[in-house]
Amino acid sequence: MSAQTIDYPERFNLAAWLLAHNLAARPGKLAVRSESGEWSYAAVADLAARAQALLARLGHLHEQRVLLVLPDGIEFVAAWLGTVQAGGVFAMVNPRLKAEEYAYYLDYSRAPVAFVHASAWAEFVAGARGARFLRAAVVVGAGADACVESRGGFAALPWDAALAAETPAAAPFDSHRDDCCGWLFTSGTSGKPKAALHRHADFAWNIDHYAKQVLRLAERDVTMAVSKLFFGYATGTNLMFPFAVGATTALFAEPSKPEAVIAHARRHRPTLLAAVPTTLNGMLELGRESVAEAFRSLRLVLSAGEALPPSLAVAFKERFGVDILDGIGSAEMFHIYVSNFPGDVVPGSLGKVVPGYSARIVGDDGREVADGEVGTLQVSGASAAQGYFQDVARSRATFKGDTCVSGDLFRRDRDGRFWYEGRADDLLKVAGIWVAPREVEEWLLNHPAVAECCVVGCEDEHGLTAPLAWVALHAGHAPTAATAAAIIAHARAKLSHWKAPRRIEFLAELPRNDRGKVARSELKARAQALPR
Repeated sequence: MSAQTIDYPERFNLAAWLLAHNLAARPGKLAVRSESGEWSYAAVADLAARAQALLARLGHLHEQRVLLVLPDGIEFVAAWLGTVQAGGVFAMVNPRLKAEEYAYYLDYSRAPVAFVHASAWAEFVAGARGARFLRAAVVVGAGADACVESRGGFAALPWDAALAAETPAAAPFDSHRDDCCGWLFTSGTSGKPKAALHRHADFAWNIDHYAKQVLRLAERDVTMAVSKLFFGYATGTNLMFPFAVGATTALFAEPSKPEAVIAHARRHRPTLLAAVPTTLNGMLELGRESVAEAFRSLRLVLSAGEALPPSLAVAFKERFGVDILDGIGSAEMFHIYVSNFPGDVVPGSLGKVVPGYSARIVGDDGREVADGEVGTLQVSGASAAQGYFQDVARSRATFKGDTCVSGDLFRRDRDGRFWYEGRADDLLKVAGIWVAPREVEEWLLNHPAVAECCVVGCEDEHGLTAPLAWVALHAGHAPTAATAAAIIAHARAKLSHWKAPRRIEFLAELPRNDRGKVARSELKARAQALPR
């Protein structure tokens, strides 16, 4: 397959593209497994067609948003596919949010219909009070009937009964490949999350290049993810990617604590696990034999979302014999565009450019820098978003045709590998010299007591910026002054004196946003509130 010549038909519906080849070649093949059951491709397609028909009955029109407030399960898969088949635009949010957050997403998305899990219903209804656009909600899960009785000023109906009553839609909506298909929300590090607007063809492009050419996914694969389906990383790796090749996806709704991941891996025997560094580190701390047995079928582990410490990548490979493919993607580009490749993994590096994409590193003057120099990453590819909803200024600053101007600092080595140096807005100026928190964090993680850390700036008693490290400790280490002194001494033994943290603050665990990333902005604010 030529990376540069894929030309999707003008009439193109992503959900139909994901389902049709499976219905033709493997309708009885296992598509979805979860703790509540198993579904073939034919069964999934039937549910999706019923969800599509239900949306039409509820008055949803093509190109309107549908808000998905669902945990991982067959209902998420069917509602997502049904939305896309209806020509709608999926907007996915965490089913563990608070009322004020649902109020924001309902108003921002203007979604006339939502699919909501019963466990999120109370907060959702509170957030929906006064919602201007919501007309109907479909309630999923145990207790749905009782939830329907406690609705607000909109129609509500239970998923099971509603789908059973529908005649499956005869055909998907006749979408154009350039129609808007999905919203992927940014992490909201600078204000409220914004939606990156993606076309049907955007998703197919990354699937055809990253999933098929880098991961080499095949029908025999079983995928599983630590991140949940509402997060684009998992929507790709654990829904779109397996469906694109006729593989099987394994889903679980409970939080992805290391013990839970291992238990489900033991049951589902994944060949590919999409993970994040924090969970991978937690699994290393569990019993060697139980984890090794659960991972017996694995051929690849993916890591994204935050920096993967080289020591963690090496330890994981030594213990379990499986490569971790670290990579970087974004809501703006849908999924991963720079990645390590099977058989070509260099710990600490994010690897090389994925086929179908190009990347360059530029300086402040906009010119490409030489290999080894640090600059801002610009990535180009046909999966680039059209822009941000209701943010023209930010869209124009970020997107230049199919090029996305990121806020990430990188350097490229002579072999074409990319090395992450942090976010431009995270850099600290200490004693007149720029300090990259990522460099300090990587060295701190080499200390035997440090499980997690995040380095931010904090004003000292003279009003000058100094590095402060928030640290979560491994079991068996106490958060004492002696431990803090030992960690600082460890840093000073390796790093220039201005880079080493002047202060250590301990936390049981680092706070994270709803997409699993360390909430660096929260830790910055906490640092500023500390006594000098």
